[in-house]
Amino acid sequence: MATTQPQSFLRSRDAAARVSNEELFFDLVYVFFVTQLSHYLLDHLTLLGALQTLVMWFAVWLGWQYTAWTTNWFDPSSLATRGALFSIMLVALVMASALPEAFGERGLVFALCFAVIQVGRTLGMLLAAGRGSPLVPNFRRILAWNCVAAVFWIGGAFAQPELRLALWFMGALVEYVAPMFGLAFPGLGRSSTAEWTIDGGHLAERCQLFVIVALGESILASGVAFGHQHAWHAPELASFAVGFVGSVAMWWMYFDTSSKEAAHVIEHSSDPGRIGAHFHYTHVVLVAGIIVSAVADELVIADGSHHAQWMQVGALLGGPAIYLFGNALFKRVVFGFLPQSHIGGLIVLALLAFAAPYMTVFALGAATTVVMVVVAVLESIWRRQGARRAAQQRGGAAH
Repeated sequence: MATTQPQSFLRSRDAAARVSNEELFFDLVYVFFVTQLSHYLLDHLTLLGALQTLVMWFAVWLGWQYTAWTTNWFDPSSLATRGALFSIMLVALVMASALPEAFGERGLVFALCFAVIQVGRTLGMLLAAGRGSPLVPNFRRILAWNCVAAVFWIGGAFAQPELRLALWFMGALVEYVAPMFGLAFPGLGRSSTAEWTIDGGHLAERCQLFVIVALGESILASGVAFGHQHAWHAPELASFAVGFVGSVAMWWMYFDTSSKEAAHVIEHSSDPGRIGAHFHYTHVVLVAGIIVSAVADELVIADGSHHAQWMQVGALLGGPAIYLFGNALFKRVVFGFLPQSHIGGLIVLALLAFAAPYMTVFALGAATTVVMVVVAVLESIWRRQGARRAAQQRGGAAH
């Protein structure tokens, strides 16, 4: 029987794929998502609120990441893929709008939107790939796990908030853990990452752009909070500077010392699917750190003169710590080792926790910013020294 593969939907592998205007347009919805998440955490600065924000962030990242993999396989400029992207945007916009009440009266809206995005997108990929395509077996496995996860999400929407949190966490866990075991599903077998044929450079660029989206929200949050201050005196200006410098340090730590190398590593890997899966897990941690840091920046501007309460300490220290940890894991994937500067930064942040109860919100925020700047500077110096040594070795070998 003849196979049917609508090749016009698929990206050509003759040249490296670049991020398209359609994908950049799609990411605009996720600027709103990141803003909603940081505001939700700021308004629910408790342990329960942090867990609720975490599980919603897992859903947001899953929706974005799986769509990024879709446009890695399918050409965004084709009318079918473009229509699918814009449809996902519409549903995602409703989902983002429902996020502040996801653990209230709009839980079903949030869960249904997420299930529609995950199941609908994968079903569309399965139909578009056509019978006989080597992508079909994996798409079937992904669809099966999407459906299993959807049961937890929709079921959780009918439960009380505490049980809803547990069921939604299970739904997120299903989709995060399944790829670790080759998407193994009864009756459908399992795959290896070697079968996940992707354009590594494209996926690296997509992840980098999401980091920009998250950092942009962090700067936006600082600007809005600063604009709401009635007086712009030295304390307010200093608080604003702390947030901005911290964002610059996070940008520097990621883009100056690892992003180009990451694209090179995944493009030249013998198993780009495996590296791509690692990107999936490291960036969910890394971007979570940026979101929590955005909350910390708003706290520094709004409550800088007050002594830090324990949940404020959690945001002020937790944001940079999560970011450093995620960035360290990312560089472990790229370079094969954990950077000492990041480990040192995490140790200093842990020590700051003992002094935090005696510090103002501003003082603690300033201290964490200093830590981030020092880590970024050290990492940048070591990277340049390493590059010079490598160049000298190549020059010596040539002679």
